[in-house]
Amino acid sequence: MAAQALLDYEKLTDLELAARFAARDARAVRLVTGRNNQRLFRTAWSILKNRSEAEDVVQETYLRALGAIGRFEGRSSLSTWLTRIAINEALTRKRAQQRRANAFNDTSVFVMEEYREKIMGSAERRLSPESELARKQLRGFLETAVANLPDNFRTVFVLREIEDMSVEEAAGVLGVPAETVRSRHLRARKKIQEALDPELRTALGETFPFAGADCEALTASVLNRMGISESNNDGGSA
Repeated sequence: MAAQALLDYEKLTDLELAARFAARDARAVRLVTGRNNQRLFRTAWSILKNRSEAEDVVQETYLRALGAIGRFEGRSSLSTWLTRIAINEALTRKRAQQRRANAFNDTSVFVMEEYREKIMGSAERRLSPESELARKQLRGFLETAVANLPDNFRTVFVLREIEDMSVEEAAGVLGVPAETVRSRHLRARKKIQEALDPELRTALGETFPFAGADCEALTASVLNRMGISESNNDGGSA
């Protein structure tokens, strides 16, 4: 019966899933977060370049979505709608960071080694025992190469190359013309290709890992902040 209920939830349309999400249905919240945590995290990271801040943005995105879910009309996918919220939240935080940086000149310089420690620390601890040092070094190299892209190029690159968004979908969430997305994506790829051999680019899908324990912990935190107790919520019948 549980398997059938899960299967039914998987078959819900975005509008039906949004309605259950709005009702704080634990199964619906878990399905939405499971489908979108990684994309939202990667998108937020592409703007903020800080793992902790990106995770905060993902949580805030779901809470903001809960308050605005009544305005979701299904004109775009639920994932695209959530991505727009995440981008707006990340940009708001970035502007706040820039204001603080302007107020404190000593924080205006980005230190790569400090950044690498933040983004690689928890990832390295999660690597399986059989993973080799070269694999960790490769992921760090890839993430550094993407981090070094100009801001506008980096977000487009993450959405198109890593998240596999279409040109039109990326243009929609970023609020720019499709031709701008094409141009930025092309220029970003050229810059990446200068740093990476073609065979290394196939490893991009494994960069910025945000699954397993990270994904589960964030989902549990979202459920807690929404005041949802799974023990008292069976999700209802599908």
